[in-house]
Amino acid sequence: MHKDKVVVKRKAKERIRKRIRKRIRGTSEKPRVHVFKSNRYLYAQAINDENGHVLVSASTLEKEFKRKNEDFKNIEASQNLGSVMAKRLKEKNIKKIVFDRGIYPYHGRIKALAEAIRKQGIIF
Repeated sequence: MHKDKVVVKRKAKERIRKRIRKRIRGTSEKPRVHVFKSNRYLYAQAINDENGHVLVSASTLEKEFKRKNEDFKNIEASQNLGSVMAKRLKEKNIKKIVFDRGIYPYHGRIKALAEAIRKQGIIF
């Protein structure tokens, strides 16, 4: 019996997500910054897992971000997103975070985003 490829991929992604989330927890002092990457855009949000609230969010889909960048899929765009995210975290007086890369490997756009957040002085 052949399984549908979409179902197999979805279950594999769920296993990866559960394995990572087993070790990562966000609090109000040290929220979890989760990254989602679609084919076109990149989204990041700081989450307090104790209450289930999103504290800060940023994405390449926002109007102010679209004015600066023409291409939303490159490393430069993810670096800009990281600096915007770090600025918003500082406004909320958050200095430490836990980085949740999701199901994506830590290279390319995800790594550029994380390093841009670190450059702005956020510790993780």
